[in-house]
Amino acid sequence: MANQEKWILDPTHSEIQFKVKHLVISTVTGTFKSFEASLNTTQDDFSNAEIDFSIAVDSIDTNQTDRDNHLKSADFFDAEKFPAIKFKSTSFVKTGDDYILAGDITVKDITKPIKFAVEFGGTATDFYANQKAGFELTGKISRKEFGLTWSAVTEAGAIVVGDDIKLSASVQFTKQA
Repeated sequence: MANQEKWILDPTHSEIQFKVKHLVISTVTGTFKSFEASLNTTQDDFSNAEIDFSIAVDSIDTNQTDRDNHLKSADFFDAEKFPAIKFKSTSFVKTGDDYILAGDITVKDITKPIKFAVEFGGTATDFYANQKAGFELTGKISRKEFGLTWSAVTEAGAIVVGDDIKLSASVQFTKQA
């Protein structure tokens, strides 16, 4: 068996985004500014890597302070009571040049399975001789399954916030010595 290699997320070269429909006609995009992750693997091609993610709910940013505060409130994430969104992989399977990442995501103490399509960007060595690996992840959850049930309907009958949340992340990991 190969040696286990540990990779740590490089937050300065990574981002996590989400998109949700607003009034069914447009999309609101938000990001989380604070997160950490690790990837442990025994394979050169990252197959069967174990991946852990933690996102600080309080770092949510939709470019609108009132909306951010509403999202942090008990109507949505209840950041004070549930400060982190967590993910733990159950499988990381190579499909061609890319991967399918499956695991459990926990939001507000509710854990559900999720799958991400993962595009492998490759590996490279930076100016400081650090080995890096890049990945692009996309997935989708239903916010209502996680108790994010706040809803409103306009006078005309339009739903204010959609149920499907599209998740995407562009992440770069640094191999640990």
